Amino acid sequence: MPFVKIFLGLALFVASHATPFHNAVLAQDSLKPKNAITILDSGRQVSLRGLSVVSDQVIWASGSNGMVARSTNGGEHFEWTQVPGYEQRDFRDIEAFSAKTALLMAIAAPAVILRTTDGGKTWKPVLTDSTPGMFLDAMYFDGANGTVVGDPVNGKIYLANTSDSGKTWTKQTEQLPDTDEGEAFFASSGTNLHSLRNNRYAMALVTGGKRARLLLLPHHRQETTVARPLPLLKQGAESTGANSIAIAGLQAVITGGDFMHPQDTTGNCIFTENGGDHWKKPAIPPNGYRSCVIYYDFRRLLTCGLNGVDISIDGGQHWQPVSKEGFHVAQKSRSGKMVFLAGGRGKIARWMP
Repeated sequence: MPFVKIFLGLALFVASHATPFHNAVLAQDSLKPKNAITILDSGRQVSLRGLSVVSDQVIWASGSNGMVARSTNGGEHFEWTQVPGYEQRDFRDIEAFSAKTALLMAIAAPAVILRTTDGGKTWKPVLTDSTPGMFLDAMYFDGANGTVVGDPVNGKIYLANTSDSGKTWTKQTEQLPDTDEGEAFFASSGTNLHSLRNNRYAMALVTGGKRARLLLLPHHRQETTVARPLPLLKQGAESTGANSIAIAGLQAVITGGDFMHPQDTTGNCIFTENGGDHWKKPAIPPNGYRSCVIYYDFRRLLTCGLNGVDISIDGGQHWQPVSKEGFHVAQKSRSGKMVFLAGGRGKIARWMP
């Protein structure tokens, strides 16, 4: 969403009678308010919105001024590098596969995705697109299969796919719905799209701005994309709409709100317990605009935004604050137990239930 990208992206749904988004194990232990956020690094002239946590030890983050941070020891030390030739670019998303291999996504034209296989010492462009109006927003990967989404160009959403961990990309031209004027995606945390593991739909995306919708992309190109409104979310202005989506079984949570009014809790969160047949507002919402939400396990969630971090232990029905520190993005370790967060001023933190 070029008109407001300085600040942020997202949603999910499954059609009636769809199978679960993906399997999740119900955790029996409860989350206690004593859980705290531990700052690991901060004080740098960089805003971090890209975050990828390979394991409890390997963490990558990316952001403004062409900066990338990497840790291989659980955040005890971060190695910071500025990608040569990209000093003026903002890397709003990053996807890491190991301590050596990762992808970087830069916003604005020309669209570019870079790839490294040597731990960030060198980067090679693997996707470039100089079409006027290009603005990439987020990447999502399920194993080696990945998708990048960008704002509409001439009223059509930009999508490109890869099946080889980002080595090569193919632009998708079929099944893309028209968008309304003022409707686009937020590049806020790289979490506005998610794969769907069911027989009917392959990918879910959420839009924001003057209209907030859930878009369901089918597996087969000959079928039609489903677009569903999200009336419970705040929308109608360039700074409003869905920013992030999290999924656990038939449960899903979408967060957003209005980043121009970070304290406003109006329409900043919705959740479903039945695969998207019905969406509800929380009884107690998060404490403001939230750019990212993640599941820790089947019932526990964490969400973050400009004015703090909140947790829920009941699937998103009730939220409680755990920190007033602002963050843009959070990610759970793909093979461990740790959760890491990143935000403004080069701030990186850890949260462990």
